[in-house]
Amino acid sequence: VLPVNPNVLQVAYSRLPAVHPLWESVDLVPAGERQSPINIRWRDSVYDPGLKPLTISYDPTTCLHVWNNGYSFLVEFEDSTDKSVIEGGPLEHNYRLKQFHFHWGAIDAWGSEHTVDSKCYPAELHLVHWNAVKFENFEDAALEENGLAVIGVFLKLGKHHKELQKLVDTLPSIKHKDTLVEFGSFDPSCLMPACPDYWTYSGSLTTPPLSESVTWIIKKQPVEVDHDQLEQFRTLLFTSEGEKEKRMVDNFRPLQPLMNRTVRSSFRHDYVLNIQVKPQPSTSQATP
Repeated sequence: VLPVNPNVLQVAYSRLPAVHPLWESVDLVPAGERQSPINIRWRDSVYDPGLKPLTISYDPTTCLHVWNNGYSFLVEFEDSTDKSVIEGGPLEHNYRLKQFHFHWGAIDAWGSEHTVDSKCYPAELHLVHWNAVKFENFEDAALEENGLAVIGVFLKLGKHHKELQKLVDTLPSIKHKDTLVEFGSFDPSCLMPACPDYWTYSGSLTTPPLSESVTWIIKKQPVEVDHDQLEQFRTLLFTSEGEKEKRMVDNFRPLQPLMNRTVRSSFRHDYVLNIQVKPQPSTSQATP
C-alpha cells in the first residue's frame, strides 16, 4: 500500500470525469447519501460478530467472454441459473455472478476506488452479483436497494499472479472499445485472497447511474500482481478503432463522503492505545 500525496491524487481524480464521455451528462455530486467508493477507516469500522463467512461457489463453465466497454474490461458470465453464486456474509439471499472488472491508475501509486486509512492500491477488482430471488434480471436489480452485491479485492504490487495472467493474455485482442473475445472456463475465485476477512457497507454503483443498490463486501487482504501485469491493463484504450487513441487509465471514481453510514467488519481489530495506566496504590501485596 502506498501513501499518496493528496494533491497528486486530486489531479488524477479531477482529470477523469472531464475526459470520459461516460460522465458527461452525470451530476458528479448526486443527492444520495450512500454513494461509493469511500475511504475505509480501520479504527471507525465496527466488528459485527453476527457477520457470517462469505460462501463463494463459481462454476468456471459459466464464463462467457471478455470485452472492452470503453471504460474498463469486463469478464461476463451466464447468469440464467444459480450456477455461480455467493451467499452468507451480510447477504440474506443468494446473489448470482454477472461480471467482474477492474479499476486502475496511470501509475502504481493509485488506481483503487476504495482506500483504507487514505492509502491507495494500484488497482481494484470488482465482482458484481445480483439478487435473483427478489428481481427478474440484472438490470432491474441494479436500480433497487439490496439488488446488487459487489466484492472488492485490492491488487498490490508483488509476485506474478499466474491465474490472472490467463486473463492478461487476452487483453491485446480487446485493445479498442467495443471489442470482445471468447473467454471460457475461468473461475474468478482464483483472484480472491486466502484470508476470509472483509468490511461491508451499503453503497452505490461507482459508474452511472450511480444507483444506491449495492451491498459492498471489501476484502481486507489484497492479492499480489506484478508490475508488468498492471502495465498490460494500461495498454487498453478508452477509444474505438479509428478514433484518436486515449489510454485506459485512471478509470476510478473519486471518494464519496461516508455520511451517516457504518462500516462493519467481519474480524476483530483491537487498537492498542499508548496510554499507561498508573497502578493504584495498595496496602496489600499485589497478586501476580
